[in-house]
Amino acid sequence: MSSTQETVLEIHLSHLTHNFNYLKSKVAPHVKMLAVVKASGYGSDATVIAKHLETLGADYFAVAYVSEGILLREAGIITPVLVLHPQPINFKKLINHQLEPSLYSPRTLREFIKVADALNQQEYPVHIKFNTGLNRIGFWENDIDYIFEQLENTKAIKIKALLSHLAASEDHEERTFTLDQIHTFQKIASEISNRLGYQPILHQSNTSGILNYPEAHFDMVRTGIGLYGYGNEAKFDTQLKPVASLKSVISQIHTLEPGESVGYNRAYKAPGYVKTATIPIGHADGIGRFFGNKKGFVTINNKIAYIIGNVCMDMIMVDITDIDCNEGDEVVIFDHTSNAAKIAEHSGTISYELLTAISPRVKRVVVDNS
Repeated sequence: MSSTQETVLEIHLSHLTHNFNYLKSKVAPHVKMLAVVKASGYGSDATVIAKHLETLGADYFAVAYVSEGILLREAGIITPVLVLHPQPINFKKLINHQLEPSLYSPRTLREFIKVADALNQQEYPVHIKFNTGLNRIGFWENDIDYIFEQLENTKAIKIKALLSHLAASEDHEERTFTLDQIHTFQKIASEISNRLGYQPILHQSNTSGILNYPEAHFDMVRTGIGLYGYGNEAKFDTQLKPVASLKSVISQIHTLEPGESVGYNRAYKAPGYVKTATIPIGHADGIGRFFGNKKGFVTINNKIAYIIGNVCMDMIMVDITDIDCNEGDEVVIFDHTSNAAKIAEHSGTISYELLTAISPRVKRVVVDNS
C-alpha cells in the first residue's frame, strides 16, 4: 500500500525553484521577473507559490482579478501585484490594497482616474495595455492621443508600465506574426515614452517569448504556466519541471462479466471479463466528463488505465484488467512522468484547463520546501 491515502495535489517547491532560476537565466540581469499566479497559481495554491517566489526574488506578481490580488496581500505578500483584467467596480478595493491595474480601454482609464481622484491619489502606478495582435483586450495604437488627453487633466495616476501580450510565441511557424507584434509594441512604446519624457517599464514576453524571442524581453518578462512546468513550452524544453502532481488511491476493485455496465447511463459495457478500479476523484474535483469513456487515463503501477464510463461527481472508474494492483494502491492522474499536457491532449483539451479546474476540496500538500 502506498503513502497516498486520499486524493491530493502535491506541490513541489524544489521544481518551482528550478523553473524560476532556469527562466531567469534566459534573460539579462536587469530584466525583471513577473510571476503570474492567477487561478490559484494555475490550480495549485497561489499564496504558497507566491510566498516561495518572493523568497527567490520575484520582482512582480500578476493575477487576473482584484479578489486574487487581495488574497495575496492578506497572506502578507509585499511584492508589487499587477491585476491583468480588473473591473471598474473593484477599483476602490484595488487602490486600498495597493495593487496595480492594467488599464486596457478608454472606459477603464476614465473610471480609474475618477476613482483615484476621489481617493486623493497622487501618481498612482498604472500599466497601460495595448493590443498588438492577440485581439482580446487592450488599447489600439490610435488611442494614444486619447490617453494623453486624459492624463493632462489629472495627477492622480502615473504610467508605470506599458504592456502587450504575444499571441503565438510558442509556434515557430508564426515567427513573422510574432516579430510584427514586437515591432508594433516597440513603436507604441517609443512614441509614449517620448511624450511622457521618461521610460516606463516595458513588458510583452510570456514564457515561450522568454525562450524564443530575446528581442521581446525589454524591461520585464511575464511567466505563467511555463513556470509551473505544464505549458506548451514543456513540450520542447525539457528543462522545465512540473510543480504539481495529482494523485489518488484505489478505493475498490470489481470484476465485470461480459455485458455488465459501469456507471451512469450504462455508458460502458464490458466486452468480456473486465476488472475495474474505482477512484475517489470526479468532475467536482476537476476531472471533467469529457475525460470519460476512454478519453482520459490515469497511471497505476506505471501502467496506463483508461477511464471507462461517465465521470461521476466524486468518482471515476478505470480498466485495470491487465494491471497487477490492489485496493489502497496509488493512482497518478498526472506527475513528472505522466505529464498533464499529455493527458489533456489525449482528451482533446489543454493542460491549462485540467490544472485550473482542480477544485479546492482536493487537499494541497507541499512535499518539499527547497
